[in-house]
Amino acid sequence: MEIVTHPYEKAFIEWSKDKPDVLVLSADLTYSCEVGKWKEIYPDRFFSMGLAEQNMMGFAAGLARRGFYPFLHTFAVFLYRRPYDQLAMSIAYPNLPVRLVGFLPGITTPGGVTHQATDDIAILRTTPNMTILDCGDATDVETVLDVAQLIEGPVYIRMLRGEVPRLFNKNEKMVFNHARALSWGSDLVIFSEGICTEEVLRVTPLVKEKGLSITHLHVSTLKPFSDPQIIKAISKARFGVISIENHNIIGGLGSAIAEIIAEKGLAKRLIRLGLKDTYAHGASQSYLMKEYQIDGMSLVKAIESLINKKLDIFEKDLGKLSLEPAHSLLKVEDL
Repeated sequence: MEIVTHPYEKAFIEWSKDKPDVLVLSADLTYSCEVGKWKEIYPDRFFSMGLAEQNMMGFAAGLARRGFYPFLHTFAVFLYRRPYDQLAMSIAYPNLPVRLVGFLPGITTPGGVTHQATDDIAILRTTPNMTILDCGDATDVETVLDVAQLIEGPVYIRMLRGEVPRLFNKNEKMVFNHARALSWGSDLVIFSEGICTEEVLRVTPLVKEKGLSITHLHVSTLKPFSDPQIIKAISKARFGVISIENHNIIGGLGSAIAEIIAEKGLAKRLIRLGLKDTYAHGASQSYLMKEYQIDGMSLVKAIESLINKKLDIFEKDLGKLSLEPAHSLLKVEDL
């Protein structure tokens, strides 16, 4: 499996070269959010707003009203939690084309609860006019910009940084409101997003060897949530549905699926894997995924519960992770 270093940094520099109306706003985390080199190449289009996210929202709204496309870069929690009133009233309410690029989604940081965006999807799904995109690998990261720029109103992007695995073919770009179908089957369907998709890919070959037919959809558009494939996949699932997400199970991917099951009367059992109405704590990503049951073995147990049968699959059987667990020597500014 290919590991791509700083795919966003490289892609954004290249993508921006013929777009003079694209501006970058940073909240004092420029290099931590991979726009430091962008600033050096396009200094006249870069604005450092300091630790003042509320002001950054208002500033971005003004730029958008003047015909620019502001791309705001900071850690995800600082884009929606701290400045939500300004985000809602200055950007979402007037439906302005502001792009909110949020790094360290969910438990992808060891920085603890102050840095972990585990309720961002829930909050922004309830925000009218907001589109939500989610990156799961290097190909998603490299191609999400084209998808975001097609949206007339505000867009929130859950972004990955640093060393990112390439799970999908480089030429198979992200498509708006269209999940990646990684396999089709009729026994059960698994919906995954973000970093959880790799965990599913570690499990599905083993489960198929046990005779189960699996549909696996990687969801990159979390709002709107009207991809026809979703209803098709749920309807075909003989045993039921599993969602696995790097987020609270309340208000995220699992909730969106539950809404469709209820509204369409699909009568399928749903198991939601994610943080269960709790805050996380500081630790490595691999540790936290096990702790909050969004890892491969937690998925195996969910499948066993759904089909009411033991599969005799163990941790040692799972495919190897693409990245080694994070070490404990991270600098504070890199969290």
